[in-house]
Amino acid sequence: MNRRDALNRVVLLMGGVLSGPTLMAMKQWDNPGAFVPGSVGLTESQKSVVAQVAEMILPRTDTPGAKDAGVPDFIEMMLNDCYAQPEHTSFKKGVDQLLEAGFLNQSEQQRTVTLKGVEQQTKSLMQAFNVRQSKMGDNEDKLLMDNQNQGLPFWRLMKELTLLGYYTSEVGLNASYQYVPVPGKFENIKLKPNQKVFAY
Repeated sequence: MNRRDALNRVVLLMGGVLSGPTLMAMKQWDNPGAFVPGSVGLTESQKSVVAQVAEMILPRTDTPGAKDAGVPDFIEMMLNDCYAQPEHTSFKKGVDQLLEAGFLNQSEQQRTVTLKGVEQQTKSLMQAFNVRQSKMGDNEDKLLMDNQNQGLPFWRLMKELTLLGYYTSEVGLNASYQYVPVPGKFENIKLKPNQKVFAY
């Protein structure tokens, strides 16, 4: 199975959790002619922020972390190939805010506090985003809607793409699941301590 097939299967499994823009981004693969990819154009400093945030979401412990699984490169690839300008804008805005806060020079504890603050802010941003999505068909001022259209908030994009990138990578799958090619009969079993869940 190639990575594209794995991504499509993960999308089906996580359909109720993933946002509309991410689901639409995944759909672009089925109809590539309908979407013109762009470039999010991350600088080296911005790439460093993305890598550090991804590693904080899925850190290396006794299993590989996000960096080991190539998640930072995956995130940039997905943004470039599958997302439109509104998501590019909101993602870069979030990364720049972390840079301005001195994220790269903070201790791990300070970074945790910073990201918790970003998550709190994202709750209100998501409410505004959902309102904009539901009002797109109303007779509202189009210019106002266009000015507000900055896409899915950075933190939501970051978390979704980190999880997608990790759990569709060979490193992430091998670290988290035990592959059973011929599982036998279907039955409930009790997992032993530290035993991986099964992936068929």
